[in-house]
Amino acid sequence: MNTSNSEKLYARAKKFMPAGVNSPVRAFGSVGRTPLFIDRAEGSRIYDADGNEFIDYVCSWGPNILGHSYPPVINAVTESCKKGLTFGACHEGEILLAEKIQKHFPSMEMLRLVNSGTEAVMSAVRAARGFTGRDRIIKFEGCYHGHSDGLLVKGGSGLLTNSVPDSAGVPKGFTDNTLLAEYNNEASVEKLFDEHNDIACVIVEPVAANMGVVPPKKGFLEFLRDITEKNGALLIFDEVITGFRLSIGGAQEYFGIRPDMTALGKIVGGGMPLAAYGGRHEIMECVSPLGSVYQAGTLSGNPAAVAAGLAQITAIEGIPDLYTELDRKAALIENAMKNAGLNVNRAGSLLTAFFTDERVTDYSSAKTADTKKYADYFGYLLDNGIYTAPSQFEAMFVSYAHSDEDIKMTCDIIEGYKR
Repeated sequence: MNTSNSEKLYARAKKFMPAGVNSPVRAFGSVGRTPLFIDRAEGSRIYDADGNEFIDYVCSWGPNILGHSYPPVINAVTESCKKGLTFGACHEGEILLAEKIQKHFPSMEMLRLVNSGTEAVMSAVRAARGFTGRDRIIKFEGCYHGHSDGLLVKGGSGLLTNSVPDSAGVPKGFTDNTLLAEYNNEASVEKLFDEHNDIACVIVEPVAANMGVVPPKKGFLEFLRDITEKNGALLIFDEVITGFRLSIGGAQEYFGIRPDMTALGKIVGGGMPLAAYGGRHEIMECVSPLGSVYQAGTLSGNPAAVAAGLAQITAIEGIPDLYTELDRKAALIENAMKNAGLNVNRAGSLLTAFFTDERVTDYSSAKTADTKKYADYFGYLLDNGIYTAPSQFEAMFVSYAHSDEDIKMTCDIIEGYKR
């Protein structure tokens, strides 16, 4: 495969950007390759600067659930741009999108539009602290909630007390109030509540998707709902990935759990920079200017991004078989992975093949995966026209645009892989 143009572009990019990229995983460092520079995308396919064509299962890390360049979304953004890119003022589109979101996520009785998942989660945690008057939060090892200072912690095995930052440049004081528990381990959460009476919230990816896909074990989310209510803490679902993906009402509809607060991103913006956070009325009424929890944003709810989000959610509403089709196609890929002898986790249209013989149920078991073997697998798929995440610890995303022919080709290639 010729990648000479991507290699030249990468050499140029490294002169101006750290590692030549604007987000770390794009650097392809963990898979020993030069990153591909994408020129265009349509439907299930992406095309790089050298003209190589790939069936894409990254889907911009999730937003493109209906495929790339989905015409109604593109048309909506185009028409919006004709009226102006940003107003820095209120417009009707913000209300229409909020109505759409609240319809499908009734737990978000009141919400705010922001620009990224990181911003949504950061703001939700701040609102939870402001509402409860407490400082400590619980997060889970291996769950990623964006790059805000207080959440950049994953900790080591068994570390369930105050945590040290997982990034240079974050003072330890920023994470002193971040407590770590083990995903799918109720006892680790109970221990923290026994030791601390000032926990504001528990934040969780209802399906972990940033240590690879790790579904919650039966009863785990129900346990989190119960223990937070018992202790006067809030339960925050980080649905940046699962929102509008597992179902039109996200993981909370899929599993039948109503959190106190929710953070949405990716799909909700239709491929544009847009996210949202929200929750019960009494919590969100603590947010400025109604309350004392400050949060603001010049580009929050900008009309172009709102138009994309509205068009995408409207399109999702109009496809009655969307989630059954996504599940069917993902199940075919899952079976192909199993036929190839791979260890796979799947939740709806999210899946990950782990290169370990252990059953992956949490961060510790995920870290037993052999990243060198994954790099070999990634390279094999790429060389055969299949574009997947350049990291063992990311998800594979199936979109509605993936045709049966795409799925069959993908399955045939996966089943031809020799471990």
